[in-house]
Amino acid sequence: MSFADKIAGLMARPGQDNVPRDDVPWHLKYGGRATGIVGGFFAVLFGLYNCLGILLADVGCLVGGMLQILVGLVVLAIEAPFCFAFIDFVPQTAEKIDQRPYWNRAALYCVIAIPPVILCFGLGSLFGCGLIFLTGMLYGMMSLGKKASLSEMRAAAATGEASTSAERGNAHHPHTIA
Repeated sequence: MSFADKIAGLMARPGQDNVPRDDVPWHLKYGGRATGIVGGFFAVLFGLYNCLGILLADVGCLVGGMLQILVGLVVLAIEAPFCFAFIDFVPQTAEKIDQRPYWNRAALYCVIAIPPVILCFGLGSLFGCGLIFLTGMLYGMMSLGKKASLSEMRAAAATGEASTSAERGNAHHPHTIA
């Protein structure tokens, strides 16, 4: 058993099938999940730190810190539902979100990572929410799908050049039918 298989076994969900449903590379899939877990943890940790801003009468940092804690808990609930095994609806919700397209998760993570940074701009909110935003970007890359092979890209480029040259030729002679 290779190291990658061991990591895949640790990161797999209990009801997950062993056959991948899409053609996303394993390192991107597990990297996104690991970044989400680490980002959620640091968002909660630095959100607590930002809540200490109330000691300096900074209400923006208090609200931003509370939002950052909420964002971190949402990401942890989606990426690592085993952390919330005592809450009965979290595993079902995480399973439903896993069945959605990757771009849904990418949009969610990128959108919810922005308000805490706006409310309390600092290293704590930048790092915690930045990791969540990075997770959203990784899921966005996963939603784009697998890159085409070299021969497919060359064929697409050749047909693209032929069509643009035909369009350029017709632009000089508007009465010519292609």
